[in-house]
Amino acid sequence: MPLRLEIKKKLSARSDRVKCVDLHPTEPWVLSALYSGNIFLWDTETSSLLKSWEVCELPVRSCKFIARRSQFICASDDMRLRLYNYNTMEKVKDMEAHADYIRFVEIHPTLPYILSSSDDMSIKLWNWEQNWDCTSSFEGHAHYVMMCKFNPKDTNTFASASLDRTIKVWGLGAQQPHFSLEGHDRGVNCLDYYPGGDKPYLISGADDKTVKIWDYQTKACIQTLDGHSNNVCSVLFHPQLPVLVSASEDGTVRIWHAMTYRAETTLNYGLERAWSISAAKESNGLAIGYDEGTILIKLGHDAPVASLDTHTGKVVWAHNNDIQSASLKGVTSDLADGEKLDLLIKDMGSCEIFPQTVQHNCNGRFLVVCGDGEYIIYTSQALRNKAFGQALDFAWSAVGTGDFAIRESLARIKIFKNFKEHRTIKAPISSSEGLFGGACVALKGPDCVVFFDWNEGAFLCKIDVAPKVVYWNETQELLLLVCDEQAFILKYDKDKVDAAIAEDSVSPELGVPGAFEPEHEITDCVTKGQWIGDCFIFSNIAGRLNYFVGGNTMTLCHLDQQSTGPLFMLGFLPKEDRVYLMDRSRNVFSYRALLAVLQYQTAVVRHDFEAANTILPAIPESEHSSVARFLEAQGYKDVALQVSKDPDHKFDLALDLGKLDEATKLLDAAPEQDRDTTESTTKWKRLGDLALANCDLDLAERCASNAKDLAGLLLLHTAAGNRAGISALAANAVLQGKFNVAFISFFILGDVEKCFELLLDTNRIPEAALLSRTYLPSQISRAVRLWREDLRQVSDRAAAALADPVEYPNLFPDLDWALKVEEVFKCNRNKVVPATEYLTAKDDLDLDLVSLMKQTHTDNSLGEKSPIRAKFGSTQKHDTDSSVNQVLSCEATDTKTIDHDVHATPPLKCSVDDEANAILQNDFGNDDDDDDW
Repeated sequence: MPLRLEIKKKLSARSDRVKCVDLHPTEPWVLSALYSGNIFLWDTETSSLLKSWEVCELPVRSCKFIARRSQFICASDDMRLRLYNYNTMEKVKDMEAHADYIRFVEIHPTLPYILSSSDDMSIKLWNWEQNWDCTSSFEGHAHYVMMCKFNPKDTNTFASASLDRTIKVWGLGAQQPHFSLEGHDRGVNCLDYYPGGDKPYLISGADDKTVKIWDYQTKACIQTLDGHSNNVCSVLFHPQLPVLVSASEDGTVRIWHAMTYRAETTLNYGLERAWSISAAKESNGLAIGYDEGTILIKLGHDAPVASLDTHTGKVVWAHNNDIQSASLKGVTSDLADGEKLDLLIKDMGSCEIFPQTVQHNCNGRFLVVCGDGEYIIYTSQALRNKAFGQALDFAWSAVGTGDFAIRESLARIKIFKNFKEHRTIKAPISSSEGLFGGACVALKGPDCVVFFDWNEGAFLCKIDVAPKVVYWNETQELLLLVCDEQAFILKYDKDKVDAAIAEDSVSPELGVPGAFEPEHEITDCVTKGQWIGDCFIFSNIAGRLNYFVGGNTMTLCHLDQQSTGPLFMLGFLPKEDRVYLMDRSRNVFSYRALLAVLQYQTAVVRHDFEAANTILPAIPESEHSSVARFLEAQGYKDVALQVSKDPDHKFDLALDLGKLDEATKLLDAAPEQDRDTTESTTKWKRLGDLALANCDLDLAERCASNAKDLAGLLLLHTAAGNRAGISALAANAVLQGKFNVAFISFFILGDVEKCFELLLDTNRIPEAALLSRTYLPSQISRAVRLWREDLRQVSDRAAAALADPVEYPNLFPDLDWALKVEEVFKCNRNKVVPATEYLTAKDDLDLDLVSLMKQTHTDNSLGEKSPIRAKFGSTQKHDTDSSVNQVLSCEATDTKTIDHDVHATPPLKCSVDDEANAILQNDFGNDDDDDDW
């Protein structure tokens, strides 16, 4: 039966004729040697050209990575070998090697040796540790030597292919060949050794259009493969798969079964002649060089063929045709996450077919191996054959020990009960592509999946998605359909299905309506996974180990894949509290995942809080914070606050719940060394905002102080009418360099002198001059003098344009009256207007004090009533102590502050209580004489 290998094209890069390709053993790189004399380095993951080298103007016929030196070597028709560092692109060595075209170079797997074969009919051995000296020359061929290869079983020997129609086998210690293999009718172009240790085979391709397999011990040709219609240019045994590959000038690449020698498939990408093929030891990739570019294909899948029995902790895997096993119990107690397990490997035996999948049944007693279109069921302990047959796909039942189903053809499924055929189902879709087991039989179509009952074979439901795999949980209530870019969780109603089957009410067209209901969607690329209760743990394509529960995806850990390559999940062992993963080289790694945590989260999702509270004590305190985050995501923030051990998380929860006291206690309990950090300051600020929103002004003020939020303190002190607080805030703001806050604080207090000095200290002299013109006319001359001195550094003319009232009094009308108003202001600025008088005092902000002062002087001289007295005489806030004479003589010096309830109407933000003080700011700010400046 065929191997049915999945073939995917990973790279398609157009270029000039490619004479040789080579895959890097660890990096996703392909090296291409071009007939034009260039070498290209391609990235197979991004399909981009990483680097290129212009080697010479003649063809480059061969190139090889030397990964252990971060170099590659190439051979060209100018008869020279060149060595380059592929990281720095530096040419390390350039030497003349042969007397004619060099056809091929070969790297020794362990020693510092390189072989080169040439049209001069010789093979030379080079040693890079001896300054690239030619240590040996092998002559014996009668025509061009097209290729040479080291024997992986015995690296002291190598074979060469020549156009003299022979293959010769040589030893590094002798100048003459050990023997020759003859059988091709025309020149031999290529050869390769079998990479395993069980067969002494060698493969060759020639101009007679055939591929031959040789036994180099008996020197006999054991098989000849026909099929190509032109010269065979390159052949190889794949290092991972039981296939051999040949490339020909007929433009095709043929893949043959390595055991049956049957042609599995023929590839033709329309790029004209195929010249070279290459495969890496630890991957399923195959690089092909054509006349018109480079192709990289992937044969099969990278995931190891393995299965973990979660009942016994035994993992079984296939290595080629050999079945091996190891026990995982007790080997991870002292290991760190991501550390490779040191396993005691047991050889169980060999399988007659090449395994492509290995899978335990529901209770772990039996093991099925599938491949080559066949299946063989073994006992899992002794690997005894239990049953076998031919099938395209195989699926175990989730219930019966010996119950399984096979996809016999595109339209037929057979169900077996206790290893005996039970029922045949005809597929209701035109073409089936896969089969899945579990609580129901699932048949995959091109764009759908169809479910059937195990017992009666009844059609249950058709779902319009095409999953790659289906996972059922242990209770058979939930299933996961894994698609390419997302996964869907469905709920299965077994009782409804059983009732419909018992009543014979299953519809042939609709099945059982409501048998499957969508629950959640996972927007992640799931590679492999396992249900644990209602929790699904899985690895994804991005290299993370996640679990999904209650509609939320959480990350257990990030997998270290830099050194190991991709890791594939085997399963979870509850008794070990660990998840096990395997890489392509069949190394096993483990990560911790506590069963108690998963069970607790499952109980919460099911709203079984009694069970959850029972499980919680079994969870270590180190995991309580992660559990609390899960509870928060589920909406149980009160419980999360009690469970969490993370102070930061508890603080966030306390804020979300509005528990100001709890949040304050958490901040007060912070270590001393953490109290002045940016994080602590931010927390106090957040708490203060919440306290302000809840009208807790005392706590808000404390939070602003601890957060050094001077702007917040200004708002709070202003709102509360806290004159002493604003005064202290102003001084503190100056010390901290918060000059804007300091200026506003001084201004609110009416201390315009300090505002003026603050502007001068911060070198804002023009602003100081304008302030003095509006509020402090006694300092105008000083401000102008300083402004001139500062401006002369830029322009003398501009400095001379500034007018001083001492020098130009005509430009400053009413300045004497403004000075009198300033004196009145200074005498009365400490008086406070109570908030209760706002409605009667607000109109005073629009008064022109200079005009009023002038009118008062005129009225007094005429003996009439003062306008100021007339304005304020009838108001409650101005008694006989606020007479005009007292204002003008500055005798009213009472600075007592009228108390008011901070919870009542906020006080007017004003610090004076007479007519001059009430209008000072707005009046001087609207002085028309400012135009003179």
